[in-house]
Amino acid sequence: MHNGEWGKQMSKKKLHKVLVYALLILGLLTVVLPLYITFITSFKSTSETITNYLSLPTKWYFGNFKYILFKKGFWRALLNTAVITAVVAAGDVILMPMLGYSVARRMNEDRKWRGFYFYLLIGIFIPFQVKMIPLVQMMSALKMMNPVGLAILCIGSTTCEATFLYTGYLAGIPRDLEEAASIDGASTFYTYRRIIFPLMQPIIATSVIKDCLWTWNDFTLPLIILNRSPQYWTIVLYQYNFQSEAGVDYGLVFACLCISMIPILVIYLFLQRQIMSGLTSGAVKG
Repeated sequence: MHNGEWGKQMSKKKLHKVLVYALLILGLLTVVLPLYITFITSFKSTSETITNYLSLPTKWYFGNFKYILFKKGFWRALLNTAVITAVVAAGDVILMPMLGYSVARRMNEDRKWRGFYFYLLIGIFIPFQVKMIPLVQMMSALKMMNPVGLAILCIGSTTCEATFLYTGYLAGIPRDLEEAASIDGASTFYTYRRIIFPLMQPIIATSVIKDCLWTWNDFTLPLIILNRSPQYWTIVLYQYNFQSEAGVDYGLVFACLCISMIPILVIYLFLQRQIMSGLTSGAVKG
């Protein structure tokens, strides 16, 4: 009897392991397979993309990349995207920590700040489709249907979630540090700049990489704000319009995708190491 129960438990454990590994493999395939197809197809000629879809190229063809790199408008779109992403990153580093610090330290003392916090919190749950038409009307009336207007919209779109993240993180930083600095005669801004801001580096790094990845890959906002003029296109808009132009030439389309992924992938890999280091040191409480 005892051996029978032990055997059933072992069978359940084995079944659980099989299910876990099956789900992991399925999840891995959904990520790796599209990347594999994109990569190998970008090195195939037009004829080979039709006849030889899933296998490696019979001959590695670099003509797709050469065509994209010398095509008119590609580098302008890449530069537009880089500038907009850099502006959003600057907003994440300069503006959002200040807003999060102000809300976190005042919301428990002032009802108005608490109301402001919940007002921002509601913004996280409002679907973009609800805000899309009013945003277009507003930006059109302000004559800001350009990269500057898009950068402002991207910063505004990250405000609600960033405030939520920063207030949650600041709840773990004791106020004793600020009180001690105040006793020594430090101003609020000096305390923030020299004490609080350095302690916020892990969450700032996390917010920056999250919002930069979103800004670089976002399609909807650039589509409704910038699609009127090719000189304003971001890299995603360029891919969208180029895909319509290239038609069924998947080699060119996927080569364009591969090239556009390289800059943000390099930045992500570089910052990921810093984020993990910052999170590890920030998790150690003295």
